[in-house]
Amino acid sequence: METKNATEVREFILTGLTHQPEWQIPLFLLFFMIYLITVMGNTGLIALIYNDPQLHIPMYSFLGNLAFVDTWLSSTVTPKMLVNFLGKSKTISLSECKVQFFSFAISVTTECFLLATMAYDRYAAICKPLLYPVIMTNRLCMQLLVSSFVGGLIHALIHTGFLFRLTFCNSNIILHFYCDVMPLIKISCTDPSINVLMIFIFSGSIQVFTILIVLVSYTLVLFTILKKKSLQGLRKAFSTCGAHLLSVSLYYGPLLFMYVRPGSTQADDQDMMDSLFYTVIIPFLNPIIYSLRNKKVIDSLTKMLKRDGCIS
Repeated sequence: METKNATEVREFILTGLTHQPEWQIPLFLLFFMIYLITVMGNTGLIALIYNDPQLHIPMYSFLGNLAFVDTWLSSTVTPKMLVNFLGKSKTISLSECKVQFFSFAISVTTECFLLATMAYDRYAAICKPLLYPVIMTNRLCMQLLVSSFVGGLIHALIHTGFLFRLTFCNSNIILHFYCDVMPLIKISCTDPSINVLMIFIFSGSIQVFTILIVLVSYTLVLFTILKKKSLQGLRKAFSTCGAHLLSVSLYYGPLLFMYVRPGSTQADDQDMMDSLFYTVIIPFLNPIIYSLRNKKVIDSLTKMLKRDGCIS
């Protein structure tokens, strides 16, 4: 009877961001606009990089893939959230829940690896400019990109696989706006100690490893810039690296708070705000951050608009 009861819950209710009916439509309109701009901005950046031969270099290959992953991440979470704002039923099946988490885990982990790869690329370009074409070859660039996606896939498979050991019988209410592992662990009637340990080991290791790469890379970049004592070189380096540093800082803060802090086994209002930041807001901000602070992207966009007759 215990086993039967443990397998009874096959459908969950996502509580969403708010319980107040008067906020449903305004929030729907807000996040619908954010999602449209996110998709248009990131896909536009991908198209711009693809169509301009001058941008066919490793730096922009990484940026194009980051834009792709941002679109993927936002599209994994936002559409279901938008539907739940207007729909009377906020249910999601167990299988849909696992698929959503799997897609989320791939994209969010891949983004961590891509941000670290982009930091290494900037280190090679600024600290070893003469050797850069030898270091960052097209082959290495492709290997780093493939490794980032494979790493994301393996990490997602591990945690999704461990989700299958969980059973749900006490509650079907997920205190979140999408299916994440932490709120699922909270309502599980199976001992989730192994799942929590795996999250701490694997998610923690990936985040610490990628953050260290970013910190070491930009520390070396800073030392190299200070040695040159060139104002023009300083401006160029900060222009190149500033956008990436801003994106990394905004992205890793909520992630560390969510998955590395000890005893984080619930999704309260603060957790949802953190999740909202890196699943919806960061994918929205990244194309703006990278485009506005990148002269080559702006020049390429200007040329394309002139060619299409949009500006004179």
